[in-house]
Amino acid sequence: MTVLIATRLRPDELGELARLLDAACLPSADLAESDRMFFRFGVDHIVGYGGLEGEGTDRLLRSVVVLPDRRGLGVGRAMVAAFEQEARELGVQRLHLLTTTAAPFFSAMGYAAADRDTAPSAIASSREFTSLCPASADYLVKAF
Repeated sequence: MTVLIATRLRPDELGELARLLDAACLPSADLAESDRMFFRFGVDHIVGYGGLEGEGTDRLLRSVVVLPDRRGLGVGRAMVAAFEQEARELGVQRLHLLTTTAAPFFSAMGYAAADRDTAPSAIASSREFTSLCPASADYLVKAF
C-alpha cells in the first residue's frame, strides 16, 4: 500500500463526504459541527475519508469510508492507522467508535467490544451515541 496523504477538509468540502456516507448508510447529519475534523486520503486521487470527533483524551473515530473501487486493498487499515497516529499526537488516550457493519475489521485492528453504558460522558452524550447511530450498533474502544 502506498503511503496516503491526509488533507483536512474545509467546511465547504464536506458535501462529497456526506454523499459517500449517505451511500454507505453512515451518519452525515452533523459533519459541520465544531468539534469534528474530517480528512480525505489519497495520493494521485481520493481513496477514502474519515474523521475524529471531540476534545480531550477520549474521542470518536468517525465516518471512515473507503471508495468502493479501493476496498480490500489495505486503504482502510492505512487510514485508521493515520487516525490513531493523529490521535496520539493530540494526547488522546482512547478512541471510541460505533459501527453496524465493520466490527470485525476494527476488532482485527485492536479495538475491543465494550458496553455502551461504560462510555465516558463526553462520548456517551455525543450525537453519534444519542441519536445518529442505532442502539444496536457495536461500540468498540482502543486504548493507547
